[in-house]
Amino acid sequence: MTLTGHAYALGAGTIINAIATWKGSAFGVDLKTFADVELTNNSSSITGSIENVPQGDTTLIERSVELVLEHFGIEMGGTVLTRTEVPLASGLKSSSAAANATILATLDAIGETMEPMDAVHIGVRAAKDTGVTITGALDDACASFFGGIVVADNRKNELIKRTEKEMDVIIFAPDRQAFSSQTNVQNSELIAPWIDMAYELALEGEYEKAMTLNGFLYCGALGFSTDIMMEALRIGVKGVSLSGTGPAYSALVDKDLANELVNIWEECGTTGKVINTKINNEGSMKL
Repeated sequence: MTLTGHAYALGAGTIINAIATWKGSAFGVDLKTFADVELTNNSSSITGSIENVPQGDTTLIERSVELVLEHFGIEMGGTVLTRTEVPLASGLKSSSAAANATILATLDAIGETMEPMDAVHIGVRAAKDTGVTITGALDDACASFFGGIVVADNRKNELIKRTEKEMDVIIFAPDRQAFSSQTNVQNSELIAPWIDMAYELALEGEYEKAMTLNGFLYCGALGFSTDIMMEALRIGVKGVSLSGTGPAYSALVDKDLANELVNIWEECGTTGKVINTKINNEGSMKL
């Protein structure tokens, strides 16, 4: 017997990076990671692959399938393939998207459902089990799964609030990668009192102020340039930040500023690509 399932989940941008305080906020973006799962009784192991990344680390997506099967007491093996529109290791929550898409595709394959937060928690556990996250990244996982803007407490493993907002998102993704697991945690902890201020702004719905404060603080702590942020502020953008632990930056912009920011960032002289997308309020889905 062979079972197949298909799903996608969202990338996300940062409002508050949770590494300093374990409290974070993020927003789902309209960049998707797709997962295809095929299960069979003829195998007992899960083998993963990432399209166009032949040497990519597949332990997260393999573990995600295993945990769903364990939850339902199903003993099967098979394969999981992911392909993505999200730049990898750039701070745009590619790991959360991969885990969520894989979990939904596995549920699709076995014809089961579970409460959305239970599915998110499986992805968080898979991320912790495979060492791709420091905090568990519940904030990122919720933004990827539910879309919209979320605020979460990673230490309490609790989603605090979710709101929907219609805004364009401009992303600058340099041609290099930075892995969350290799982040300078000690420097991040030094800025915790000021990140708490940014978190309070997020709780009050002042998301653009929160993310800009977050961006300057983490650029300082992690050694990233603020030039990209300053170029955005110069034309009137209110919300711009280093996304996650970088190296990508993301900005929340009104439609009338979107094209102007794209042009400015494309002319910054730093190698990379500029992506023009939007907040996705719909969230992840089975296909």
